[in-house]
Amino acid sequence: MKKGLHPASYRPVVFKDMSNGESFLSKSTAQTRETIKWEDGNEYPLIKLEISNTSHPFFTGKNVLVDTAGRIDKFKKRYEKKK
Repeated sequence: MKKGLHPASYRPVVFKDMSNGESFLSKSTAQTRETIKWEDGNEYPLIKLEISNTSHPFFTGKNVLVDTAGRIDKFKKRYEKKK
C-alpha cells in the first residue's frame, strides 16, 4: 500500500441513530462539535445519523417508512387533489 494515502487522524466517535436512539462507538475522521458521555464514562465526539443499520428496513426486515422531510405528507396532499 502507498504511504500517506489514508488519514492518520482516526479517533473514537459515537454515532447516534436519531430515528430510534441507538448509539455505537466506532472510529472515524468525521468532524463534529458535539460530544456525548459514553457507557465507559469517557466523553467522545458525537455524529448524528438519520438512519443506520439498526433502523434501516433492509437490515431490520421491517418495512418502516422513514420520513424526515415530510415527503409522504406532500405526496398524500397531491394525490387527494386528484381524487
